[in-house]
Amino acid sequence: MQQKRVRAVKPRAVISLTTGSEEYTIELRDGHAYPKPGAPAKYDAFVETDPETFEAVQTGAPGIEAFLDGRLRVRKNLALAMQLDALLAGPTARRRGFAARRVTAAGVDTFYLEVGSGPPVILLHGLGATNASFLPTFWELSRDHRVIAPDLPGHGESGKPIRAYHAGFYARWCAEFMDALGLRRAALIGNSMGGRIAIEVGFRYPEKVDRIIGLAPAAAFLKFRQWVPVVRLLRPELAWLPLTLPHSRVVRGARALFYKPDKLPLSWHLGAADEFLRIFNTPRGRIAFFSALREIYLDAPFGKHGFWERLNSLQPPTLFVWGDHDRLVPAKFARHVERELPNARSVVMKDCGHVPQFEQPEKTHKLIREFLGEVAQAA
Repeated sequence: MQQKRVRAVKPRAVISLTTGSEEYTIELRDGHAYPKPGAPAKYDAFVETDPETFEAVQTGAPGIEAFLDGRLRVRKNLALAMQLDALLAGPTARRRGFAARRVTAAGVDTFYLEVGSGPPVILLHGLGATNASFLPTFWELSRDHRVIAPDLPGHGESGKPIRAYHAGFYARWCAEFMDALGLRRAALIGNSMGGRIAIEVGFRYPEKVDRIIGLAPAAAFLKFRQWVPVVRLLRPELAWLPLTLPHSRVVRGARALFYKPDKLPLSWHLGAADEFLRIFNTPRGRIAFFSALREIYLDAPFGKHGFWERLNSLQPPTLFVWGDHDRLVPAKFARHVERELPNARSVVMKDCGHVPQFEQPEKTHKLIREFLGEVAQAA
């Protein structure tokens, strides 16, 4: 391995890389990567693969494809591994312009991945997740789109100001994020809370949105509203105090997002738990998580600013995709959406949970591509 230049997520970070028979230490420091033989005593991210895949990546095969195929496994910090992959980018990744970058939007230092060229698409992940939760879609659409996957404020490697993380703030951040990247308009694809953010951008900045695709988008609760007065009194800042979550419990939570979790490699569930805990175990990460969770619950269903009363004013063409076995955002929300927004397209996906882009990637991407094509043709 040769020394190469990269802008690290942290000023200094160490990656442990093992190929079964060989072990390497890769230090990211001062904008460069310094590889050397031997395993490090301490590391920020752990990457494991087989010798054949390692050789292929070194000679130009995209590491992100090896990760999605299950031939390359990452623990502790997937953002660092993605930056290393961008650094080692071979011909395919270079042709698609794969890069990890930062920009300031709404006063928040925002980390994002970018790849591809063509009509712009922005991927907005869900609560407690990172842009890694959209990697299948990120890479698939990059064949003919400019795909941008940020870590939302309060999540991943982006800044975590202590504030209210409500849909209005996220919509303003998204609009300024687009301005910072020089995007006049873009398609927005959001999963869970990211879907709710995409809809809010459509409410407030319809001139910036070509179309919206909500994958199990969060929506204002119609039931279980009796705890709203209590939740209003709770302050997310209390999460500054330490709160320990066992890794095994987080893994169970990650698996519960899927109808058939065993369809996915165990390493993905373990890595997802790593990513969540890496942020949740910091005071600002916990405060941001509970603030966003609080705002999701407090999202008003009715009234002047109520979600369901505004939904019929949504202007951009919209596709909703639901999982028939989603425990967080049940597919029964589809009938409410169809009533309020009859011109939108709504699809309930069979044998699917809360994260269709991972559990049913082929069907999900087919729906996305069909919708993007239909809207483009109509325009």
